[in-house]
Amino acid sequence: MPLDLPTLETMRRQHPAWRLLAADSAPLVASFLHRVFIVPNVRTMSQADLAEALEDMLFTLREQRGGEAYPKAAVDYLNDWAANDKGWLRKFYPPGSDEPHFDLTPATEKAIFWLAGLAERAFVGTESRLLTLFELLRQMNEGSEIDPAARLRELARRRDEIDAEIERVKQGDIALMSDTALKERFQQFAGLARELLADFREVEHNFRALDRRVRERIALWDGRKGELLQDILGERDLIADSDQGRSFRAFWDFLMSQARQEELTELLERVLQLAPVAELVPDARLARVHYDWLEAGEHAQRTVALLSQQLRRFLDDQAWLENRRIMEMLRGIEAAALALRAAPPTGEFMSTADTATSLELPMERPLHTPAIKIALASLRVEAGDEDLDADALYSQFVVDKAALALHIRQALQQRTQITLAELLAQHPLQKGLAELVAYLQLAVEQGAAVSDDVDEDIVTWRSLAGAPKRARLPRVIFSR
Repeated sequence: MPLDLPTLETMRRQHPAWRLLAADSAPLVASFLHRVFIVPNVRTMSQADLAEALEDMLFTLREQRGGEAYPKAAVDYLNDWAANDKGWLRKFYPPGSDEPHFDLTPATEKAIFWLAGLAERAFVGTESRLLTLFELLRQMNEGSEIDPAARLRELARRRDEIDAEIERVKQGDIALMSDTALKERFQQFAGLARELLADFREVEHNFRALDRRVRERIALWDGRKGELLQDILGERDLIADSDQGRSFRAFWDFLMSQARQEELTELLERVLQLAPVAELVPDARLARVHYDWLEAGEHAQRTVALLSQQLRRFLDDQAWLENRRIMEMLRGIEAAALALRAAPPTGEFMSTADTATSLELPMERPLHTPAIKIALASLRVEAGDEDLDADALYSQFVVDKAALALHIRQALQQRTQITLAELLAQHPLQKGLAELVAYLQLAVEQGAAVSDDVDEDIVTWRSLAGAPKRARLPRVIFSR
C-alpha cells in the first residue's frame, strides 16, 4: 500500500486504529481493552460482564480524579466504542442468545500492540532475529530448488555438520547456549506467540466479512437460485484456496496433531524452568499458549460452520416457498437499509408501529355479558365428494446430519476411501439438494475429506414431485 498523502488522509478519517490513537479517551480505551481482552486472551464477553468490569474501573478513576471524570455510564461507553464512527469493538448477538456480546476488532488490537511497542526495552536482541532471517532464506532456497544434485549436496553438508557435532558430544564437548541468547530467543518467542493470537482475530474478521457479503447478495438477488449458489460457493472456495486460507488450514492441521501438542507442552515446561528465562518473569499464560491458539482457531472454524448452516437453510425449498411473502418483505427492508448505509439521511425517514404497552385497569373492564345460546340443528352429517390435494401435509422434512455421518462411518469401515458419488449410490438422496449440501458440510467440518477439482461426479435424485434432478460437482473423497 503506498503511503502517499491521499491514502494517509483517507486512513486518518476511516481507519479505526488511527481514530483510536487520535481520540482523547485513547488511554482509557486502550488500557481497559488490553486488560480485559488481550491479557487473559478472551475472545468474546457478554455486555453485563464487560459493563461491570468497566464500571469498576470508572469508579476507581472517579475516586482519584473527581466525580466529573468520565461522567457517562459504562454501557453508554461500550455502545459508543462499538458505533460505526468508532469501530473499536464489535457488538453482536450470538446464536440462541438475546444478550449482546462484544469482541475486539483487528484494528483495535493492532493499535494496542503498537502502543505496547513504544515502551523502552531494557534488552533488545538482534542475534536471534538475524538467525531467523537466515533460516527463512535457507528454507525458501531449498524449497524452490529443482536441481536434485544441488539438494543432495546441501543434505550431505548438513549431514556432515550433524556427524561432526555428534563426535564432539561423544568427546564431552557440549556447546551450551549463553544466558543472553536464551533470554533473547524467549523474548522473540513470546512476541511471535502474541502476534499469532492477533492474526487469528483478523482471519476470523475476514470470514465474517465473507458471511456479510453473502447475506447482502441473498437480500438483493433477483435471479435464479442456482446462479446465486454457484456464485456464493465459488467465492467460498476462493477464500479457502487463497494464500491466507491455505496457510490457516496448514497451521490448523499442524496444531491439531496430538503428538505436536504434547511436544509443545513438554518444550514449554522445560524452557520456562530455565533460570535465565525465569529471571524475565514471563507471563504465566505462555505455558498454555498453544491451547489459546486452539481456542482462537475454533472461533474461526465456527464462523465457517455458521456460514454453511445459513446456506443450507436457504436451500430448503419448502421453507423458501412457505415464507416467500415474509422473505420479500425482509428483502425490501434489508435492501433499503443497505442503500442508506453509506449516506444515512437526517431526521425521521421511517415509521414503525407504536411500541408502548397498552394498559387496561381492572376497574375499567366491562361486566360479564352472557353469551347468546346457539340453537343446534340435529342434521345428519354427509360425506363430501371434493378431491383435495393433501401433498402439502407431507412435504415438510428435516435433514438428519447424524444419520448422514453414520452412513459415512459405515462405508469407511469396509474401505479406506470412498467418493461421495459412490456413497450416494449406496444411500440415494431422500431429501434432495438440501441433503446433498449437508454431505458437503460434513466433509468441511470433519476435515477428513478432500476435493479433486480435476475429476467431476454427476449426482442424480428425484424431487418431491417426482421430477428428475442432477448436479455436477468436483469429486469429494472421504477417508479415514
